[in-house]
Amino acid sequence: MYSSLPVLRPFPRFCLLEGMTPIQRLVSLEKALGERCAIFVKRDDLMGIGGGGNKLRKLEFLIGQAKSEGKDTLITVGARQSNHARLTAASAAVAGLGAELVLARLVPKTDDDYLFNGNPLLDGLFGATVHDLPGDADTLAFAQQRAEALGGRALVIPAGGSSAVGMLGYAGAAAEIAQQEVALGRRFDKVLLANGSHGTQAGLVAGFKAQGLGGKVLGYTVLAPLAEAKAQTLAKAREVGALLGIEVDEADIAINGEHRGPGYGIETDEMKAALKLMAQTQGLLLDPVYSGKAFAGMLAGIRAGQFDGQSLLFVMTGGTPGLYAYRQALGG
Repeated sequence: MYSSLPVLRPFPRFCLLEGMTPIQRLVSLEKALGERCAIFVKRDDLMGIGGGGNKLRKLEFLIGQAKSEGKDTLITVGARQSNHARLTAASAAVAGLGAELVLARLVPKTDDDYLFNGNPLLDGLFGATVHDLPGDADTLAFAQQRAEALGGRALVIPAGGSSAVGMLGYAGAAAEIAQQEVALGRRFDKVLLANGSHGTQAGLVAGFKAQGLGGKVLGYTVLAPLAEAKAQTLAKAREVGALLGIEVDEADIAINGEHRGPGYGIETDEMKAALKLMAQTQGLLLDPVYSGKAFAGMLAGIRAGQFDGQSLLFVMTGGTPGLYAYRQALGG
């Protein structure tokens, strides 16, 4: 699967994916937008474990690391509706490891749908131990304390699985996309995605640059303000670049900050419109926190003529369980 990036082969990996995820053209959406550009999606929501989603690519390498170090438990952190936490719990179950999720109430929502439906419901089904912390808690410090209490048997995973090792998963995804470009006979001008914990974009940037394919990736920040998102993504891309033996420069990081809205996890009108347009033209579901806002950003760019005549690849990173947590906001 990663034949075009041989440098990844020495890193321990626990297989969670069943081959490449498909690339699909959005013909009906193109027509609705006036056929100004070619729009494709990379279906990283179509993965077989835990409801699917991009974090499984990172968890392949993180579980590989845990097993190689003799760990028996994964501990990770995130928001109450964390997709990464859900997939950590599911992947740990498959790998025969324990899972503890340290979740903070970062989003100012207190309705039962948000607090208990969607991802939190699934966390429990997958057998994880959940620690429910207030929004101002230091979740990583709590996770480190739990690891110490377990006698060093736990691997602590940062938010989004965005450690240097975890980000190797998206360096591999860049190689996968390059292989699919050859099979399709089409070169994508831009690869677009949501930027949350920064690791997915950082891994893609480093992975493409390792193949001599820089300048392809455009992120839309949904978590941090723009300046912070750029700085953190650059730092993380340099971390994974160091593992790959390549250098990443500031010019390699392209992020749009115009579609974040008032804050992480807080809905916007353009996000809701983007979700409905995707559902009503293609029958596909975006999540309200990540892909929904990034897709809204891409749509705004298309309508403004930013991508006229180009071939775009949007990475659908999953997160559809979050739709059920946003029932009231989405008019359900």
